[in-house]
Amino acid sequence: MTTSEKFPIDKTPTVRFDTTPSPCFVLEERLLRYNLQVLRHVMDETGCEIICALKGFAMWSTFPLVREYLPGGTASSLHEAKLIWEEMGVKAHLTAPAYREEDWPELEQICSHIVFNSLNQWNQYKERALAAGISCGIRVNPQYSEVEVELYNPCIPGSRLGTTANHIGDKLPEGMEGVHFHTLCENNADALERTFKAVEDRFGPLLHQAKWLNLGGGHHITRDDYDIDRLIKLIRYIKEKYDVHVILEPGEAVGWQTGYLRAKVLDIIDSQGINVIVMDASVSAHMPDCIEMPYKPKIHGAGDVQSNGRTDEKDGSWRVGGGTCLAGDFVGDYQFEKEPQIGDPLIFNDMIHYTMVKTTNFNGVQLPSIGIWKEDNSFKLVKSFGYESYKGRLS
Repeated sequence: MTTSEKFPIDKTPTVRFDTTPSPCFVLEERLLRYNLQVLRHVMDETGCEIICALKGFAMWSTFPLVREYLPGGTASSLHEAKLIWEEMGVKAHLTAPAYREEDWPELEQICSHIVFNSLNQWNQYKERALAAGISCGIRVNPQYSEVEVELYNPCIPGSRLGTTANHIGDKLPEGMEGVHFHTLCENNADALERTFKAVEDRFGPLLHQAKWLNLGGGHHITRDDYDIDRLIKLIRYIKEKYDVHVILEPGEAVGWQTGYLRAKVLDIIDSQGINVIVMDASVSAHMPDCIEMPYKPKIHGAGDVQSNGRTDEKDGSWRVGGGTCLAGDFVGDYQFEKEPQIGDPLIFNDMIHYTMVKTTNFNGVQLPSIGIWKEDNSFKLVKSFGYESYKGRLS
């Protein structure tokens, strides 16, 4: 059964965007709670542990709500670990390609689990980690991934993410308790099944020795078509066969379709027969994942246009661009239900995960504010940014 079949919900926006500033990331509290309820269901059905990955969702003003459903968070750096410690009130799980010596005094105090990317790193820090009572694991590279975008594929030749089987052998180092792999990106449960088969084939002996197994992130559990029953069945199989505690650490599944980027039309230009919208937000600075992945976000009240590089007045479509001087700061071509006018709002859907964690101040453009549309249908402005936020990142 899919997630939407098991947990039906109307995701039509309830936000009154005329009450929000522009540009602004607006999270709908009810949609975040929905995602958390779905994730909690998987935990309750399997006895696994699902923690929030801050690299995908780090909106810490919502952490009190997150903690009502999830036991904690996972970090990829000292700063993310500190945010988990300060705002979730729990010690962090930590996984990074490599660790800095000067960070260890703090890491020892605020981490419950640390995953090492290589045996070199393990040998460098194992005595300190074990003395601090930290549960340690190794990240493995199963040399199998179904991620199509190379930028997001940790199993490409020459990858720096994870240890291959030929380097670790069939025995966990003394003192090590866990195995971690992360090879998914926006995948369904069938991809996890096939990936886990590759992990079993290459690292089966390690799984029998481990106390815990971290399946990483990239699980699109809260997506409508996700096969949630298949995931539950797989986790139960893993726990029964290997007698391990299973951990998942999605970030995107927490923030998936929970909110919007509210922008505004600043100008409309006829550029050599092409209708061009200039908005007060930026694709490159505020929605970089759209360029990196790449993907084209939906705009409320507009339909996608698959063009051959030309949009003109005759087909009624409009090219939407950002407010920076980068020539390629475009999100794409759309057809609008109503002809756009200067001052109109532009509401981009699904702009909470992998957005505000990646924003930049390129060109000195103002960062979007951050707000929450509360479950009582009121708007709460959480954070706004001005000149000092730009200046403070430079010197």
